[in-house]
Amino acid sequence: MTSTGRLVPGNEDEHRRRLEAEGHRVVDGHVVRPSGVARFDQRYFDHWYRDEGFGSTTRLDRKVDYAIAAAEYLLDRPVARVLDVGCGEGWWQPALRSRRHDASYLGIDPSQYAIERYGKERNLRLGRLADLAALLDGEGTFDLVVCVDVFGYVGDAEAREGLATIARYLEGVALLEIYVAGDDIVGDLDDYRWRRPETFEQWFDAAGLRRIGPHLYTVKSVTQDLTHFEALTPH
Repeated sequence: MTSTGRLVPGNEDEHRRRLEAEGHRVVDGHVVRPSGVARFDQRYFDHWYRDEGFGSTTRLDRKVDYAIAAAEYLLDRPVARVLDVGCGEGWWQPALRSRRHDASYLGIDPSQYAIERYGKERNLRLGRLADLAALLDGEGTFDLVVCVDVFGYVGDAEAREGLATIARYLEGVALLEIYVAGDDIVGDLDDYRWRRPETFEQWFDAAGLRRIGPHLYTVKSVTQDLTHFEALTPH
C-alpha cells in the first residue's frame, strides 16, 4: 500500500467517499491506495469503467470502428489477428467478434481479477507490458495492436521495451493512446507518469514505429507503400 497524500481540507467527507469508491483507504486523514497491479481489482473496473463511464459501449464502439477501419484501409483486407495490450476485462473481444467474426483476439492484462473472470471466455492472458515479449514468443504478427491506458502507468524501461515488442509483432496498425505533459485529460491520474513529447518521439523512432494519424502508428513495411500525404512522418 502507498500513501498518496491527505484529504482535501474543508471537503473531507466528500473526498473520503470518492476515494473509498475508487478502492482507496483513508487512515488518520492520509489517503492510502493499493500499489502496483493489485489495485486493478473489480472495484477499480466498476468505478472507472462503469460508474465514471470510461467503458461505455458508445465510446468503445467508436474506438473499435476507428482502429479496424484504419488497419483495413492500409492492409486492403479484413483484419485477421488482433492483440490488445492492457486489455482490462477484454471488452474489445466481443466488439471485434461482432464486426469480424473470423478474426482472432488475444488480450494481455496484469489484473488477476480480469483474467480470472474473463480469461477463458475472451482469450486473455495474465501479464504486464514488461512480459509482452515472453508472452508473444512463438506468436505470429498482428494486423491490429491496441494499447490503451498503459504507457502512463509504467516506467521508462518497460515503455521502451513494450514499444519495441509491439513494433516487432505489428504487420498493420497500432492504436497507442499516449498522453504527455501539457495534455488536458481526465481519468485515473494518480501516479500517472507525465513525459515530454520528445521522449516518446525518440522511443517511437528507436522502435521503428511511425505515426500516421491520431494515436495510430505503423511500421516501415507498411509506410514504404504509402503516398506522401498518407504518411504524417517521412518514409
